Amino acid sequence: MSITFSLTLVFVIITVLASLYAWQRPDIMEKWMMNPYRVAHRKEYSRFITSGFIHQDGMHLLFNMIALFSFGVQMEEKVFSVLYPGAGLTLFGILYIVGIIVSDIPTYLKYKNYSYYNSLGASGGVSAVVFAFILFNPQAKLGLMFIPFLKLPAFLFGALYMFYSIYMSKRGGDNINHDAHLWGALFGIVFSVIVYPPVVNLFMSQILGGSI
Repeated sequence: MSITFSLTLVFVIITVLASLYAWQRPDIMEKWMMNPYRVAHRKEYSRFITSGFIHQDGMHLLFNMIALFSFGVQMEEKVFSVLYPGAGLTLFGILYIVGIIVSDIPTYLKYKNYSYYNSLGASGGVSAVVFAFILFNPQAKLGLMFIPFLKLPAFLFGALYMFYSIYMSKRGGDNINHDAHLWGALFGIVFSVIVYPPVVNLFMSQILGGSI
């Protein structure tokens, strides 16, 4: 029996270990989280990546890793590795890592002169993976983990998620970086179109040919 290498699983393991380590080391947590002010004024650019591998608490970590594993395996093994054998792992790695970085850029620009602001978590990269999945599988049924009986076609779920992220980003006040969710999702869409342009026609044909 052959064992298939999973980059998704590697990302999950690294993130879990990094988060556990940071919880025991407040100095490491402070050093790795995204602080736009320190990035801008102290050139600590590594925070764009390290902030995506640590989480605030167990629930935050659990939700992100369940989503990453569920959708990441699909994108890694059943999309990228099928479309581009030999390059699938690389493409998935770019999608996730660059998704983390890109999702933090709007936050960086908005808060680079405010020393109090911090954010952390893999949500930007996870959103990139989820929305890449939606683009390739718009009729898949998706729902929230805590409302398992309510499932929507993926393209409707994605649209609602986008509107919610935009609304909550403008509203603020809930200590969640909705900008990272939104821009990570947009990057996932753009990256998928660049990597495989026919996905646009695939997406439209599945929506127009499917039923809600």
